[in-house]
Amino acid sequence: MSASEDRLRDLLLRGLAGDAQAYHAFLKELSAHLRAFLRGRLSRLPDEVEDLVQEALLAVHNQRHTYDAGQPLTAWVHAIARYKLIDLLRRRAGRDALNDPLDDDLEVFSGSDTDADDARRDLAKLLERLPDRQRLPIIHMKLQGLSVGEAARAGGMSEAAVKVGVHRGLKALAAMIRDER
Repeated sequence: MSASEDRLRDLLLRGLAGDAQAYHAFLKELSAHLRAFLRGRLSRLPDEVEDLVQEALLAVHNQRHTYDAGQPLTAWVHAIARYKLIDLLRRRAGRDALNDPLDDDLEVFSGSDTDADDARRDLAKLLERLPDRQRLPIIHMKLQGLSVGEAARAGGMSEAAVKVGVHRGLKALAAMIRDER
């Protein structure tokens, strides 16, 4: 782990144990970290960064009890920030935003050739048809590479629900692909 990760984690754990000064320092340092993280993803919407930082900080505060001290803090925080980013983009563009190349902004997929772009759009359209309890675990585990535990925390689900969601979601995606042939 990096020194920044270690410091943020230590401050959060001390804050969770009742150290108000440590928790205040955690939120201050985390806001700078989130600001840098979100600036890179909102280069086309710089005026939205500060609002999104505040929304993410509030979500981190409200969900602090779900943090597992055995897991990387920044992965947990980044998952929360990505959800807030997706919420922002949906609010700005409505449901049609899901058909835009949103995945490029979130670095969910990689590759730049035309076939990869087409596949990304097709996958995004198929994933859009799945319910959240299936789509989100697939995105977290299969596309973002999170562990079952990280995906469960990011989605506010149990680990068993994440596993079931991935299994049923992949099965549903396969059925959709077969039906479209």
